[in-house]
Amino acid sequence: MWSCIRRAGIITALALPCSFFAVQSANAALGGAPMTPSGDASVSSRTVQPGSGAANAAQGVMRSASNAASATSATASYTVRETKLGNGTVVREYLAADGSVFGIAWRGPQMPDLSDLLGTYFPQYVAGVNAVRAARGGGHGPVAVEQSSLVVRSGGHMGAFNGQAWLPAALPAGVSGSDIQ
Repeated sequence: MWSCIRRAGIITALALPCSFFAVQSANAALGGAPMTPSGDASVSSRTVQPGSGAANAAQGVMRSASNAASATSATASYTVRETKLGNGTVVREYLAADGSVFGIAWRGPQMPDLSDLLGTYFPQYVAGVNAVRAARGGGHGPVAVEQSSLVVRSGGHMGAFNGQAWLPAALPAGVSGSDIQ
């Protein structure tokens, strides 16, 4: 009996540090603070002004100088924080002025842990995926969950996954879901 208790104590002692590290390395989530990347990740950030010529030129949108100036005055800037994970997957987090994540995009050879990235929205996403798959008769493949409080689009194949997720109500003025790339 004592050997069982001792063995359980050893397993618990080994499990606690593992769970501690899992919490430390866990990614922050949609609607919360940006992720805390692991030591093998690289991070870069840039500030974007929605409606500015530079932000939209990359998307192929042409505007006259007067239209761009008037659009800029009605919008708020946001930050795009790009993290390249050790496995090669790139995660972009879109941060509002208060630092909260309103959108996330990913692409790369491995699918990121969506339960980490979506946080409290993950159960809503899973329910949406189940509803989409039930409506189309099951299967796998690209999934789009489009609800009033959450939009997630995910697809790809082995070695090339991609997707976007955003909170429609949290998008800053002048920003649309198509800006989450």
